[in-house]
Amino acid sequence: MPGSLDAVFGVHAVRALLSRGDIPKVLWVQEGEAQQRLTELVEQARRGGARVERHPREELDRLAREASHQGIVAFAAPLAFESEASLWFKLEAWPHETPPLLLVLDGVTDVHNFGACLRSADAAGVHGVIVPKDKSAPLSATVRKVACGAAESVPVYQVTNLARALARLKEFGVWITGTAGEAEEMLFDAEFTGPTALVMGAEGKGMRRLTREACDGLVKLPMAGSVSSLNVSVATGICLFEAVRQRRDA
Repeated sequence: MPGSLDAVFGVHAVRALLSRGDIPKVLWVQEGEAQQRLTELVEQARRGGARVERHPREELDRLAREASHQGIVAFAAPLAFESEASLWFKLEAWPHETPPLLLVLDGVTDVHNFGACLRSADAAGVHGVIVPKDKSAPLSATVRKVACGAAESVPVYQVTNLARALARLKEFGVWITGTAGEAEEMLFDAEFTGPTALVMGAEGKGMRRLTREACDGLVKLPMAGSVSSLNVSVATGICLFEAVRQRRDA
């Protein structure tokens, strides 16, 4: 693998990369049938200046390991977080007919969980993910691999002070809902049809105190089994798709 570059696997991830205008430095394409199937995507990357190389499937399999490469791997510059200023600019210009749906991750430091949360966020149509500068996983190659293209398609905003950022979100009319096992209100009884920021805390510790105090309300998942909590990425998917369900029925 070319040094200092992140490997981006699969058709969706590479297409998302190109749609952002991030042309990969190098593009590996599987020899044979996949090469013909991916012609349009390959030519788009080539026109942008990518160096296209053909490799046997065994090499792509060895590089991707458990990830699905679908016959294509792009090697691109590491991702960077979106700035806090760009988040406020986006909200100031927000189209009022579409209420924003934001995901806030407080203290999610595991790269696999972070990548899985981004994948759920992309699937649910989340408009942006907000993370604190400290106590957060980086946008690493592993995150991109687990996210399967979501790290390229969902804006991830890094804020200096999360509690202060949540207070600023309220000025834009965004309702802050945190998740906590001791909450009295169930997830399915909460309201997510308006401007919403859903806050997920780290596994075990949950949200930090100042983050919790910044929330307008807290909700919990109904747990019928013997375990007391779910993996944060699983819980994130459930919560986000409850918001999706409500918005579709509204």
